[in-house]
Amino acid sequence: MIVNNSLDEVKKRESALKIIKEIINDKGRDSLYDVTGLSGGFIASDEELNLLETYVGPAIFEDELQIVGKGHLGGEKVLAVNRTSSGILASILALVKEGDHVSHFLAEFPAHPSIPRSCKIVGASYDEFIDIEKFTIPDNTSLVVVTGSTMDHKVIDEDLFKKVIDMAHEKDIPVLVDDASGARLRTAVFKQKKATELGADLVVTSTDKLMPGPRGGLMAGREDLINEVKIKANQFGLEAQPPLILAMVNGIKNYTEDNLVNAISRKEEFFDLLGKKYEMFEKTPTGVVVSEDSLRNQLDKLNIETELSQKDCCFLWAMILLKDFGIITIPAVGMPGASASIRIDLSTQDVIDMDLNVLYEKIDDSFEKFLKLSQDVEESRELILY
Repeated sequence: MIVNNSLDEVKKRESALKIIKEIINDKGRDSLYDVTGLSGGFIASDEELNLLETYVGPAIFEDELQIVGKGHLGGEKVLAVNRTSSGILASILALVKEGDHVSHFLAEFPAHPSIPRSCKIVGASYDEFIDIEKFTIPDNTSLVVVTGSTMDHKVIDEDLFKKVIDMAHEKDIPVLVDDASGARLRTAVFKQKKATELGADLVVTSTDKLMPGPRGGLMAGREDLINEVKIKANQFGLEAQPPLILAMVNGIKNYTEDNLVNAISRKEEFFDLLGKKYEMFEKTPTGVVVSEDSLRNQLDKLNIETELSQKDCCFLWAMILLKDFGIITIPAVGMPGASASIRIDLSTQDVIDMDLNVLYEKIDDSFEKFLKLSQDVEESRELILY
């Protein structure tokens, strides 16, 4: 394997960022196509930027965040944190003790690694389930977690969502919803209710996923629980600073469901186009994806043998997409533990008006390059750890 651990994943990400910088310096920003669905943004006026002082910023923008944040997520109170992972960690630090248990329900494995990692930090046991018939809440459970939409955009069924919440509340156990992209994907595309409307006690979302906000986390829910989480966030430096809070406010104000809704029809056209040659692509709510297994199966059908692992294959293809075609995907730039699936999100600003035939040609050409390079482990290593 080329990428063996979290340190290798950090090095891989650093390589991708180096390539992005080179492309911008040589060709400009217009030569990059961010299809991660995580491109986010930082919307702010000059007047607002002048207020981003340590104490002035929160005084001006936190009250407004309460208004727009509750409009976006519901709940009694909101809290801004550095990342969704920060909100998850702060919640578990606040609500889970050593020897407690956390039960997690999601539509599809794997769960975001921040959840089991946070449980390990506090010394709690942890289980995750995708089958409601096998889902259990042991007596020592102090928190139930539900994932609204997985890292690969697999959305939970709303009836199951509500059932898990009800099961937890029957035992007086609070429910935290990891709704990183789901807060928009579930509601805009699948017309589901907000997590708080379904009875969740806490919900956290990523303010850069499928919306023009910064890389940060926004929490909402019961005021008493938000207050407990806020204490831990402040104690451990997990709270968002004034620039993030400002950008969150403006990101929410500028969020529109239109891009997500329009991507639905384009993804059908794109999927059909890809399907004429490839069997590895699957539909997502706003685009297409190739999983590790699907990529391996495609290689088997083509009688292509490689010494690379399944993850390394995804990382290699992602780096080729980036370096030679300017296409940014999550396996290239993702944090350690992020999904290795190659996802093309058509709701992103860089490709929302792009000719799908042009995008197809880039992907097709990149895959041909990937097939050749996958035969050379050392050359593959040189590109992945550029």
